[in-house]
Amino acid sequence: MREKLAMVRLEASTVLDLGCGEGDELSHLKQRFPEATIFGVDGAEMMLKEGKKTELAAHSGMERLLKHVLPSSWKASSKHHLFCANFAQIPLASDSADVIWSNLALHWHPQPDLALKEWRRVLRVGGLCMFSCFGPDSMRELREAFAAIDRAPHMLDFVDMHDFGDMTVHAGLATPVMDMEKITLRYERVERLLQDVRALGGSPLPQQHELRVSKSAYRKLISLLEATRGADGRIPLTFELVYGHAFKPPATKRENGESIVQFVPRK
Repeated sequence: MREKLAMVRLEASTVLDLGCGEGDELSHLKQRFPEATIFGVDGAEMMLKEGKKTELAAHSGMERLLKHVLPSSWKASSKHHLFCANFAQIPLASDSADVIWSNLALHWHPQPDLALKEWRRVLRVGGLCMFSCFGPDSMRELREAFAAIDRAPHMLDFVDMHDFGDMTVHAGLATPVMDMEKITLRYERVERLLQDVRALGGSPLPQQHELRVSKSAYRKLISLLEATRGADGRIPLTFELVYGHAFKPPATKRENGESIVQFVPRK
């Protein structure tokens, strides 16, 4: 994502990190757009609170470090702002952001098509929308193990890259570019693998719908995953990473359906 963003020439005054979690990418976005106001948005309030604690601790430490060389009236300013919101209901005005950045978060939303439409609303004309998420071949080793136990929906169904491309177009974004890569992580312990799957969004099902396995089924799951250890003695877990970016084009229709026609005068 950082490499792809570095290839885009774009000035920005307002940047949104949608699905910022604890805010790990906010500092990088500030470096890329030093003059911009950075907003971190996430649907998990507890993660935002943890991110705010980390920011305040670092902020306080920097003030103590520099207080001997800077004027006593100097006060550090906050680099970014954090708030909790649904991706498809962002509490910002239309045409208010120059960049929307969303790294490994869109697959958490149950209706990504609505989220993309909302992102288009918030973007200014010419603004950039850049996102990444998991594709359908992600965590196939774990899916196969669960399938051998029962038919319950223990994991999310991820959207195909081409479907995301169609959603982006239908949302009203222009010139979408989609690509994909696969990586394989290798684990020493099954427990750590399962922890990462849940943290990364492999099984964020609502608690009331999450179907738990019995102790015997869980032991079978562990056994099936243990059987996948490779020559290096580690357990593989594949991830299909989908990347996409697009821009907001000028409007061609008004809200009432009337077409907008622009005339260019002859010189």
